Amino acid sequence: MVANLLRFYKAFGVPRVTKVGSVALATGITGAAAVNAIIAPWFVRTRPMALSSAYNGSSVGGVVFSPLWVAAIGLLGFPMASLVIGTAMIVTIWVLSDAYYSKTPEKMGLNADGDARGAVVASFTLPSASPLPGNQLWMDWRFVTLTAGMALGLFAQIGVLTHLFSLLVPACGAQAAGFAAGAATAAAIVGRTLVGWLMPIGADRRLIACGNYVVQILGSLAFLFAAGDNVPLLLLGVVLFGAGIGNATSLPPLISQIEFVKEDVARVVPFIVAISQATYAFAPAAFGLIRDFAPRWGWTSAGTAPWLFIAAMLIQTWNSR
Repeated sequence: MVANLLRFYKAFGVPRVTKVGSVALATGITGAAAVNAIIAPWFVRTRPMALSSAYNGSSVGGVVFSPLWVAAIGLLGFPMASLVIGTAMIVTIWVLSDAYYSKTPEKMGLNADGDARGAVVASFTLPSASPLPGNQLWMDWRFVTLTAGMALGLFAQIGVLTHLFSLLVPACGAQAAGFAAGAATAAAIVGRTLVGWLMPIGADRRLIACGNYVVQILGSLAFLFAAGDNVPLLLLGVVLFGAGIGNATSLPPLISQIEFVKEDVARVVPFIVAISQATYAFAPAAFGLIRDFAPRWGWTSAGTAPWLFIAAMLIQTWNSR
């Protein structure tokens, strides 16, 4: 579904597809590519800021709704809580789709970025970019490396985050480990906001992505040297690794904006998101195998899982090359 979003948008329009997507989300099917499709017509020059703010909405939602889910389940039970929250989400998205997503700058006689009507919209596409119709996209090195980078980066990230809470509990306790996990989300919001608002217009966005991976490598090193029981180093690892979480999803669409012509960006983003989702779905199991089998091979003691962080560092180091 995600990989074919462009076809759905052309056939039915963004508002209708978004409405149906909200129903799919409520039943457990989801995708993140729609955010870029909704943001792109309205923001060109200021897209880094706009996209980081939009993605931060999901991060804040994760912080806010986690305790609300717990409260709702305790009060109503899981089935009824799911029904109530799912219905509230569908109603909210349908209202937003009719009120806002159905509008475009062209329909309203506006220009992107709030520029004056009739102003020339600057292009940020690299001069070397050219249309890549059909299967040509899959043979383009920029698309291949961008896809691989996003997929591998999220694979390492999801692999670590899935196991992070249980690795923090022995040293921090369950309650403090929960707050530490929340701190990772807060760091993600701060990291994504800083990049989105401070990134220069002409900056090399791939280089910024590399810097983001380096920050997560430093976080993995802090986890590694913590050896499972050094709380300050564990918390430093949470902050550093968390700071890169948000940018791992927001930077690839921003790279697409400058490396591909406008018509291809609408294809590239759903493709890279879909491929990444299909890849990182296996990350929890893969990192779980590393965590389970490394002690059996005598590489580590149970509970510290250094090879889990080493695996993440190796993947992010490859990405930052």
